[in-house]
Amino acid sequence: MAIQRALLSVSDKTGLVEFAKGLHDFGVELLSTGGTAAALRDAGLPVIDVSTFTGAPELFEGRVKTLHPKVHGGLLHKRDDETHLAQAKEHDIPPIDIVVVNLYPFEATIAKEGVTLAEAIENIDIGGPSMLRSAAKNYVSVTVVTDVEDYTRVLEEMSEHAGDTTFKLREELAIKVFLRTSGYDGAITNYLSQSAEGTSSNLSITLPLERELRYGDNPHQSAKLYGYFDKCFTQLQGKELSYTNILDVEAAADLIFDFARPTVGILKHTNPCGIGQDDEDLRIAWQKAFETDTQAPFGGVIVVNRSLTEGLARIISEIFTDVIIAPDFDTEARAILQKKKNLRLIKMNIDAYAVAKKEPVVRSAPGGIMVMDRDHTTLGLDNLEGRVVTKRPPSEEEMRAMRFAWRVVKHVKSNAIVYGKEDRTLGIGAGQMSRVDSSRIAVWKAQEAGLSLEGSVMASDAMLPFADGLEAAIEAGATACIQPGGSIRDKEVIEAADKAGIAMIFTGHRHFRH
Repeated sequence: MAIQRALLSVSDKTGLVEFAKGLHDFGVELLSTGGTAAALRDAGLPVIDVSTFTGAPELFEGRVKTLHPKVHGGLLHKRDDETHLAQAKEHDIPPIDIVVVNLYPFEATIAKEGVTLAEAIENIDIGGPSMLRSAAKNYVSVTVVTDVEDYTRVLEEMSEHAGDTTFKLREELAIKVFLRTSGYDGAITNYLSQSAEGTSSNLSITLPLERELRYGDNPHQSAKLYGYFDKCFTQLQGKELSYTNILDVEAAADLIFDFARPTVGILKHTNPCGIGQDDEDLRIAWQKAFETDTQAPFGGVIVVNRSLTEGLARIISEIFTDVIIAPDFDTEARAILQKKKNLRLIKMNIDAYAVAKKEPVVRSAPGGIMVMDRDHTTLGLDNLEGRVVTKRPPSEEEMRAMRFAWRVVKHVKSNAIVYGKEDRTLGIGAGQMSRVDSSRIAVWKAQEAGLSLEGSVMASDAMLPFADGLEAAIEAGATACIQPGGSIRDKEVIEAADKAGIAMIFTGHRHFRH
């Protein structure tokens, strides 16, 4: 049966008038409230106020306006049940066939700086979720719309089905409603749990299924991606992403966010294996990064913080690469790289990712989950001059190199050691059980690449527990070291540095990455 009556009450009025005109053109009667009704009248559309429809006024500054049996009865009564139909007729409850509601902007309100509890509470929608849930429960007969992106779909179906929508669409939209209302309630729960005094915090997470991934860690493991990944990253070409691809993309994006100068990063299994910078030419930055480890880039991830140029694309196209990430790609670069059909090109939305980086890290644990603040700031780089612990202070060149290496080591799996200059990595040791082993591996990698560590700096993501790690760096040719400090043997490590005449800085902060 064709839709006869619609109830529209929205906070986000994007596309509202156009959609309402479409409904009116199908002969649908329009019910509405407050600002929504005013917007429709301003557009010249005939609108019946809900208060007129129900015979009850809006009360308590609009807190009560749609919480009425005539509204919810119109949504919930079964159209194929004789008893329901008789009661609806007896109590003068006409059917409401479509509900268009999006909720008070609670999430946006609590995201504002300085928002008060009172402001947050006033933006908790009551009538909206109630109508959505009533309509969604009766989706056999009622169409419910809470996403402005679905307006066009609804009108198209009405055009194709004599003014009605299909059961399939109504079911899909109802599921979308329950996802939205559960997420909305979750946001309220989380906010009030954090605001309330003397109560234990609760966490509620509700995210939409974004896509099925190719597989998990291995092809025999299925995997799904939930949330809003596509707001941060747009895949321009290549094979579908797998679970490990998503982890690699996140690691690469986190890394490149820490650098302002034109930078190229190469990663493998979420570990940086080469970082290079150059203010004039990304090809030079690439060469510095690539020379750190000429084997690891094959099948790896490349990330840049500038639009990827034609010149760099030509170089990259000569090796096998799995994923390339950039804020944009020059037209000529796209033309070159699109010849490799399986190569995944990912465009990074810098602004969206900056917002996403503020969200906590959530990881599974046996029987539950762990939630952690994201390590989104490289700590300890302020006032480096005041953090020198050795007799010899670092030179200006060493200071620049330490700032660079400290930013890199933050992104290397612990235990992590990085040797570098002011604009390039020279050797990286990652994920070893012993910190001195990480140092030795970094030295060995530099030797394998034919790179000299003479005059380099060493960065350690956590304290050096013994002098042996520093001694390995001194033996390799490092002249400066940056590390958090905090070991009970700091004095021995400082003495070893002073004995060798190298400079050392304690940042006072560590950057473990497990």
